Amino acid sequence: MRRRDFLRATLVTAGSVVLPTACSEEDGMTGACDVNEDDTFFPQSVASGDPKPESVVLWTRLVDRDAKTDLNLALVVALDEAFTRLVELKLASSTVAAAGSGGTRVPVTARAEFDRCVKVKVSGLSPGTTYYYRFYYTTGNGCFSSRVGRTRTAPAPDADVPVRFAFVSCQDYVGRFYNAYAALARQQIDFVVHLGDYIYETTGDPSSQAPSEGRTIAFSDVEGAIALKADDIEFQAARSLSNYRELYRTYRADRALQRVHERFPMIATWSDHEFSDDCYGATATYLGSQDAKREDEDRRKAANQAWFEYMPVDYRAGDDFQYSAAAKYPDDIAIYRDFTFGKHVHLVMTDLRSYRAAHLIPEDAFPGKVVVREKPLLDKFDDVPPPFASPYIDDIDGEQHRIYREMFEEIAPTFGFDPGLGYGPSERPRIISATFINAVVAKLNEQREEQLPLIDKAQIAFMERGISYFDLGKTEYFSKFGSRYFVIKDAFDAVSDLAEDTPVMGDAQSAWFKETIEKSESTWKVWGNEYCLSQLIIDSPIPSPEPSPEDSPEDPPEDPPEDPPPPPRFYMSCDGWDGFRKERNDILGKLAAQDNVVAIAGDLHAFIAGTPAGDTSSSMNIVEFVVAAISSATYRSLLRKQVAAHPILKDVPQSANIADNIEKLLVQSAKDGATELNPRLAFRNSTSNGFCVAEANADEFVVTMHMLPDSALAAPLYEEADAAALDEQITTERFKTVAGTRDLYREEGGKWKKWNPETAAWDS
Repeated sequence: MRRRDFLRATLVTAGSVVLPTACSEEDGMTGACDVNEDDTFFPQSVASGDPKPESVVLWTRLVDRDAKTDLNLALVVALDEAFTRLVELKLASSTVAAAGSGGTRVPVTARAEFDRCVKVKVSGLSPGTTYYYRFYYTTGNGCFSSRVGRTRTAPAPDADVPVRFAFVSCQDYVGRFYNAYAALARQQIDFVVHLGDYIYETTGDPSSQAPSEGRTIAFSDVEGAIALKADDIEFQAARSLSNYRELYRTYRADRALQRVHERFPMIATWSDHEFSDDCYGATATYLGSQDAKREDEDRRKAANQAWFEYMPVDYRAGDDFQYSAAAKYPDDIAIYRDFTFGKHVHLVMTDLRSYRAAHLIPEDAFPGKVVVREKPLLDKFDDVPPPFASPYIDDIDGEQHRIYREMFEEIAPTFGFDPGLGYGPSERPRIISATFINAVVAKLNEQREEQLPLIDKAQIAFMERGISYFDLGKTEYFSKFGSRYFVIKDAFDAVSDLAEDTPVMGDAQSAWFKETIEKSESTWKVWGNEYCLSQLIIDSPIPSPEPSPEDSPEDPPEDPPEDPPPPPRFYMSCDGWDGFRKERNDILGKLAAQDNVVAIAGDLHAFIAGTPAGDTSSSMNIVEFVVAAISSATYRSLLRKQVAAHPILKDVPQSANIADNIEKLLVQSAKDGATELNPRLAFRNSTSNGFCVAEANADEFVVTMHMLPDSALAAPLYEEADAAALDEQITTERFKTVAGTRDLYREEGGKWKKWNPETAAWDS
């Protein structure tokens, strides 16, 4: 394959430091030239990433609307912002460098076929050193430069130095400004970790986005995009390479984000929105129809290529890694990798989207389909059916059940569900929940004069019990509710335990991850993990039904009725680790066997601090810090919309309070006599945006959460004159864990208090 069929990082080697000479025709693009800083040619400014002790990746994008071909530009690196101490750079060929002296600039090519993105890996640098860089472009009208970028290499592996870094996630552009980034740019840190959702693939999804003046996305390749509609609002999702590139161009043109990239190197992974919301592999999930599970490898690779073009990443596959769209997904790119920063920090970044299995409950699962029959349930629960099990018809194709089979056949075209009821043509018997059948019959009888008979209690009494998708909370034919959100916990746990393993990392990444953590000699092993490890469950807001008068005869039966089962508990989301309990338990067991493991995560749009542990080893835990969104809608605001759209909760008056009380619902105090649902969830803030700053040394790992109210994102506060007004709106919370322990501490009134999961309180 031709070299032009690939996009790779140009590799150069740094040599000695020299002083600039007078500008000459041969060396007309060094720092000594009379150049013009012009954003016209560099509209996305500059960025750096993946710092190592001797190298870093530098990035820019060149735009010249008068040119249609590849363009040549140059890179200059210096030890000072004034570019008086230039670093010699040596390029042996167009892609590979050799050691030795060279000039103070290196020529690179911005290729039109790769959106004129340029990536340069500079090696041979000094550890723990700050460098400045900029790119130059010469036209017939003169020499033009990018803005100046500042980057910093990692300290040497044996350096006993503290490390200070920020971690961020979820930066939706539509309708919201990056004021959190404006504040972050003024921090004194070594690097930034981005935990995913760098872009959002939609242009105005009403469930989470509200376009406003100056903060909109419009695709030029309209035909290449996916047309969507929700709440009578039409919007689009990216599908083509052009669509995804336009997202990165637009996001990276924001000055607050640019300043962060200009000042700090970034280490990034992706989550779902870089491709598609709640995706797994190359499959999207948000279409809400029979196409809800639409695998689209071409779309996935378009998203991957755009990420590859725009993110300054040093791939673990080596300096000669070549992105090829012709490679079969997911072998086209591997982004999991690790970094060491001196003696005290080993950062391990994973990819939790590319290799993961499908959600346990498909979005298009037929609610009445039984997924666990009685026999395996009895084996698991000591011959006693669990209270969440429900009766089922063991063969709806039997003549005695014809009326219900014909009912589903009649309404299938209207509701658009699979008339096979979730079973293939040769799959028999078709086992359907009697509870679901009665629910459908009752609903239909409200709308028709000719009434269908319910399956009566006498029949139900002799039926076997199992678990259907309906028992898991899925009440609609095509819905994320009961599939990924508001999933009934106890039933889900049983199905999960009895199901085949559902991997998240894939075999190769999982083995690499565990081995990397196990062999790490750093004080702190930090896992850059896209989504929250801590369990997030709430009690049902739906009250148990009270008996009606006709159910309470004057003469009670000799055998009083059994107590109704307790109202169900819900997993708030099964798209994250709550939906993959087996692998989470396995990973947490391995991590807890090591000292000083800290997980940092994003995706949730909330701040969390906790001590997650596996189900089978609750005494062995790690410490976790979850960062809220930089700009995306907060967890509470998203939850309000979810409740309002839920097919059942929207009609329950008490449900309106779920979002407003979510922090109390998630962490109920034992002293109030409530059941402790998430005893390891020590801190939560669901109403703020912001970022976290971590400080690590030989003794402590300290995290400061910088919290900004979401109301502060409506207008940009980017300028120096806005700094004081922005800082007034930011509040902070400080937490830490101490080397050699698995404890979490919170600073209150100048004192550190330890979280006690047994009492669900901070001990003095």
